[in-house]
Amino acid sequence: MGLLTRLLESGIVAIVRLGSAEHLMRVTDAIARGGVRFVEFTMTTPRALDTLQAVTERYGDEIVFGAGTVLDADTARQALLAGARFVVAPTLDATTIQLCKRYSALVMPGAFTPSEVLRAWELGADVVKVFPSDVVGPAYIKAIKAPLPHIRLAPVGGVGIDNITAYIKAGADCVGVGSSLVSNALVASNDWDALTDRAADLVAAIQSARGI
Repeated sequence: MGLLTRLLESGIVAIVRLGSAEHLMRVTDAIARGGVRFVEFTMTTPRALDTLQAVTERYGDEIVFGAGTVLDADTARQALLAGARFVVAPTLDATTIQLCKRYSALVMPGAFTPSEVLRAWELGADVVKVFPSDVVGPAYIKAIKAPLPHIRLAPVGGVGIDNITAYIKAGADCVGVGSSLVSNALVASNDWDALTDRAADLVAAIQSARGI
């Protein structure tokens, strides 16, 4: 099964911002028990590349790690060489997409307007990240999908258990979930069971919305 197929079937990418490889591994173990297999680790984290390399070496193909908040092609290349298998950006940068295509890596550039969404797709995006989705909501995804049904969309920003079903039913092909899954408070209190429960609830909601 190809990586893109695995991502779309999973339906969820956990967006994680943590300061150490140790915490990232604990979080990964917890959400993996809940069924989340795709983890985006943001490049805004100190020593992000070292952490990314450490976790990809540990988990192999079991968990798919990607680099998030990638703003340029140079950062994308460094992340891929460190072990990332997909690249996520908050913005649309043609050279970053081209770099990912060169390395046969999945790329999810950010876009907001219909014109940006179409441009990202034409440049080679595997999935277009609609960001920030919390300012428009699921109805916006449905509105974009109406004239552009062939473009795979992933709403990011404010996605959680209270609206994930609406996003999937609106046409989202997958979603990115950040603090509503991996909250700093739960990590600080070492409440790994709560993280597992949150992950399981999100996965179940996606499956239910898809009629699985």
